Amino acid sequence: QVELVESGGGSVQAGNSLRLSCAPSRRPFSRSVYGWFRQAPGKEREFVALIRARGGSELYADSVKGRFTISRDNPKNLVFLQMNALKPEDTAVYYCAVGSQYSTNRQAFDDWGQGTQVTVAS
Repeated sequence: QVELVESGGGSVQAGNSLRLSCAPSRRPFSRSVYGWFRQAPGKEREFVALIRARGGSELYADSVKGRFTISRDNPKNLVFLQMNALKPEDTAVYYCAVGSQYSTNRQAFDDWGQGTQVTVAS
């Protein structure tokens, strides 16, 4: 089991940026995939972005494509989500997750962080 700790959430005005960080408790297996998901009040948890643990093969939800960037710092074993041009509809709790399948399905991810709140005011 991997523990994941997210940080970097906060409250911002629409149009501003935030960068979320995720710190896994151990190094991933070579085939692992890291993902970011989010859950707004009263809604299902939804896919945001994913990246292979070794880097590359980034994939994004249509709603964030062109505004969000997922990246990986292998030496420091960190995962980031750079969020630009934030909109009120991006308000949610953001979760970092790790799994062994390259999939946008949340059931494909085995371990999850506790989440970090992002609030975007209009």
